[in-house]
Amino acid sequence: EPKLPLPTIAMLSRVSKGLARPGSRLLSGAAGSEKLAMVGSGNFGSALVRILGQNALRHDIFDNEVKLYVYEEMIDGKPLTEIINETNENVKYLKGAKFTPNVKAVPDLAEAVKGATMVCFCLPHQFLKPLMPTIKESVAPGAKVLSAIKGIDFDDNGVVLISDLLRQGLNADCSVLMGANVANDMASDQFCETTIGYKDAKNGELFKLAFDAPALKVGTVHDTVGVELCGALKNIVAIGAGYSDGLGYGGNTKAALIRIGLKEMIKFCKMFYPTAGIDDDTFLESCGVADLITTCFGGRNRKCAEAYAKANKAKTLEEIEAEILQGQKLQGTLTAKEVNHILKMKNLEHEFPFFTTVYKISYEDAPFSALTETPY
Repeated sequence: EPKLPLPTIAMLSRVSKGLARPGSRLLSGAAGSEKLAMVGSGNFGSALVRILGQNALRHDIFDNEVKLYVYEEMIDGKPLTEIINETNENVKYLKGAKFTPNVKAVPDLAEAVKGATMVCFCLPHQFLKPLMPTIKESVAPGAKVLSAIKGIDFDDNGVVLISDLLRQGLNADCSVLMGANVANDMASDQFCETTIGYKDAKNGELFKLAFDAPALKVGTVHDTVGVELCGALKNIVAIGAGYSDGLGYGGNTKAALIRIGLKEMIKFCKMFYPTAGIDDDTFLESCGVADLITTCFGGRNRKCAEAYAKANKAKTLEEIEAEILQGQKLQGTLTAKEVNHILKMKNLEHEFPFFTTVYKISYEDAPFSALTETPY
């Protein structure tokens, strides 16, 4: 397995120690050879761009200005982008966490990614495809991209990875970032880890430099497929964990469901991508077991699933999503639906009883009791 070339960045640029001296590189304009942009300004996207803003000032290789594409909406009669740029805070999706002033919110997608050499994506994957032609026209030639999108797509042949959609749609190398990263904890700089999976080692190192920070330790693995599938599939397990909580079960039951869910995650990866070079160690990285644990104890998927179970399906998942998430999207149920579509198509539902049970409770008439009564 190729190791990351440690001298790569040192050769490219002198790396500043600590944050820039007061006033030295605070405002946009100072040129670095890499220009960062973030597409997506929800809860997690905002937590990530906050770190990109700090690191753009910390490392000379990055241009100071970090543009953030924001799907414009009005907050108390004022555009969200204006509020972000005036207060250095995404008051709707990451309240209380300040950005450095070099993060600039932009409502126009073409302008947000114009000339960018490193573009990061963090938005619900169902919104991605229509954006790609505009992005392809606007980014710098040879731009590299990173997906922090936790989901999968499908076509007539089966699974389609979001990173592959980006690679094909933008003709770009794509790394992925997944990890135990509940955004609201990151916002207060509580220590956490994340994992970047790369195909091109040089680009993996650059994205590591862009995200690694005192409170966010980045590990890298030469395995984009395993990292990405972990990030998507663990949300199905989190729905099951939330149902367990809503039914009033304790830690033993939830631990059992997490173990069963992890086994099905690994099985799915190996069955659908047998030649992708998925490394068993990937499941022990932050993107694997750590992300699975934090998502089953915190995070939006568990929270909404708990409410759905407590209401005993008296409210729809859509109603609960609107009520609890206030504009954010529920990922786990959508992923459960997409995975089930693939399993049905391949006649494999029986091979994944936990994933199938979560789907049937969520979208069919299976009772919540099926969660613990299904033979796994």
